[in-house]
Order: sequence, then structure tokens, then C-alpha cells
Amino acid sequence: MNILFLNYEFPPLGGGASPVSLEIARGYVRHGHMVDVVTMSYKDLPGHEIIDGINVFRVKSLRSKKEICHPWEQLSYLISAMKFLSRRMSKVRYDISHTQFIIPTGVLALWLKRKFGLPYVLTSHGSDVIGYNKRFAMLYPFLKRPWKNVVREAKYVTAPSDFLIDSTKKITTDGTFKTISNGLDLNRFKPLKKEKRILVVARLFRNKGIQDVIDALKSIEMESWKVDIVGEGPYRGFLEQKIIEHNLSGKVQLLGWIDNDSVRMKELYGKAGIFVSASYFESFGLTVLEALSAGCYPLISDIGGHRYILQNDRFFFQAGNIEDLRRKLQNLMRRRAGRYEMNLEKFSWKNVIKHYIALLEK
Repeated sequence: MNILFLNYEFPPLGGGASPVSLEIARGYVRHGHMVDVVTMSYKDLPGHEIIDGINVFRVKSLRSKKEICHPWEQLSYLISAMKFLSRRMSKVRYDISHTQFIIPTGVLALWLKRKFGLPYVLTSHGSDVIGYNKRFAMLYPFLKRPWKNVVREAKYVTAPSDFLIDSTKKITTDGTFKTISNGLDLNRFKPLKKEKRILVVARLFRNKGIQDVIDALKSIEMESWKVDIVGEGPYRGFLEQKIIEHNLSGKVQLLGWIDNDSVRMKELYGKAGIFVSASYFESFGLTVLEALSAGCYPLISDIGGHRYILQNDRFFFQAGNIEDLRRKLQNLMRRRAGRYEMNLEKFSWKNVIKHYIALLEK
């Protein structure tokens, strides 16, 4: 198949959905399909390059930061992508579009279907579901009608967890829905000799709950434990101040953004004894999967995206409940929680890609 792959966020831009989309595109190429990605430009990134056999086209946009994209920046991408694809569609015959995010990218997919008759499969990642993220609360009322149109006219709408599919169906049941989990490279992160280290990997937004982790640590005797927080975002200044106020400097460090393929990231996952995800909502806990593959003991907020991966109550604390988090984290630290093993084969990219290809070929 000739697959048009649409995503306004593609590595090195964006958060969790960005590397996921790269792995899906790689999977299509490995199965012999041709893949063209149309994504956003950013600073000095090339307008066109080939990554692992994938044609990546970056159209002009107003994007100013790697880790966050504002609505007006997304709009600039849509306008540029429409101009680019108007020319591209006269040169290349695509069989189908696989589009990431209902909003904004789904608008582009719907336009292509109506103008050129190109069918599309849609993958939702969370923030694109109406009402999911309070950061977009003011926009949701204006987006509801086009959002429903994008969902209704998709060949399939997929999401990485049943929780996110159910959230979508609360807005509209007028569509064909399918849960396909995010995948994991089972060879990327491996257990190393475990140390008294706690790892948090998340973009620095309030909804990621990192401030709750820092507040929970305030009344815990750290002894020789260290906390590594990997990620970047607009909440960094607030978190830095909180670390200072709680006298945790030297115990808790904000490491910023680290390439997921780097030796440093593999060491952080591999050596961490405990992994914490305190998010208030997640469509799917990809970092939890990565931590599990590295043998970290998980302590995670009790939300739908996390429950899709793990079910045993012993791994969970109530989201936003600092005392519950503090008590369970302290117990793990006292026990010197170390290596935890779990069979993750069902989440391997090999299995996940097979599910996507089956949908595209129907």
C-alpha cells in the first residue's frame, strides 16, 4: 500500500504520541508499504528527509517549542499541509491515510477524503478527545461539531486503551471503534543493577502530577535515595521552586529532555528501582511500559490508561492524593523495592503493527 501518514507531531517534536507514530510508520515500511509522513516544520529541521525508509515532509508552521504546540501553531500546520497536499495528490496515488489525533490532524484527513476521496483510519491519543484535557477547555465548545464529523467519516477510529474509546463514545457513538494498544520495543530498555533511585518520566505539565510526587517526598526520610525527573515543559519553574522549598535540592533533580534512544535514558530506566507516574489522566501509560521492560517496580496513579496495562491494586495510588502516594512510596523505599518482571509480549510492536495493517487492508 501507499500510505499517507499525517501527524502534526513527529520526532523530534512532541510527547508520547510522537515516538509512537514513528514506530507505527517504521512498522509499515518493514512490511513493504510505502509511507509518506506530512508533519510540522521546526527551526532548522529539513523540509524533507528519509528516516528508516519513511519519507518525512515538514511543512511550514509557527511552532516555537519542541514539547508543546499551541492552537494557532496547529492551525498554521493545517494551512501549509493543505497547500502541500493539493500539489502532492496530483503526483502520488495513496491507498489510505493513517491520521494521528482527531483534532487538529483529523481535519486534514476529512478534507482529503471529501476533496480527493482518500479514506482514513484515525488514531486518538487523549488530548484530542473533547473534554479530556482542561488545557483546551475554552476550545472544546467550538470544536465539537467538526470533531464529530471527523470521527463519523473515518473508516476506523482507534485508541490505545478501552478507557479512551469509552471517553470518545461519551461524545458520539457514530463511528467504528477499535482498541489497539501502543507498542514497545522490548529490546530498548533492559534491567541493570538496581540502585536506590526513583524515576519519573513526563512532560512538565500540571496534569502529570509531578508536583504531587515532590510534595509526597517532603515528609519522607530520603536517606540515600535519589529522584530523577526526565522531561521538559512550562511547569519547570514551578517544580524547581517546590524542590527548593521542600529542601530536596540534591535529592531530586530535573534532568530536562533526554533522547529516548540515548545511553543515558537506558541507564536511568535500567538502574531505577521504582518508577512513579502520578498523572491525573493518560490515554495509555507508555512510560509505564518502558519502566516495566527495564524491571522497575511501578507505583502509578489509578487512572484508565494505567489500568489497561496493570490490574493489581498494589501498584496503584489515588490520583491527586498526596498522602496515599507518600505512604505507598515510603513503604516501597523501606522495602528497597528492586527489580520487577512482567511478560510484555502482547505490547510488542510486532503484534501491534499487525493489528493496524489488518484495519488498513479491510
